[in-house]
Amino acid sequence: MAEEDHAASPGANSADPAEQLAWRRLTARHGDRLRQIMDAYGWPTAELVGDEAARGAWLIAQHADRQLDVQRRALRLMEAAVAAGAAGPRELAFLRDRTLVNEGRKQIYGTQIAGIEGGSPVPWPCDDPERMDALRAEAGIEPFKEYVAKFAVT
Repeated sequence: MAEEDHAASPGANSADPAEQLAWRRLTARHGDRLRQIMDAYGWPTAELVGDEAARGAWLIAQHADRQLDVQRRALRLMEAAVAAGAAGPRELAFLRDRTLVNEGRKQIYGTQIAGIEGGSPVPWPCDDPERMDALRAEAGIEPFKEYVAKFAVT
């Protein structure tokens, strides 16, 4: 699913409505499958499914933007996995921010970019911008300035 997601991801922001629709259908199908996996096994940790599949599960949860129930459940299960040392805090931080943004709330770590304006990335609002880099460091994420430089259009 992760490979299919990666190959189709340009459709998420495509100007072509057919490509956008294909992306939405793909992420919904993958979200449904992740729900089934979580029902059967809980969070698919690296110990359970291997590193690549565990990262793929996180990616599918991350892109389940129209299935907040899937994102919220993945977030709860991943929180428990991180607490048990079975998943990484970096991915958890990204999923937490993504879920918060999809709920219409402010993000914590500044991982979600709303768009590009004048060649510069514009993040979704952040709860405590002054503490953001310290929280990012705790989660193993590079400083915000370095992160957004990846999105800059020159």
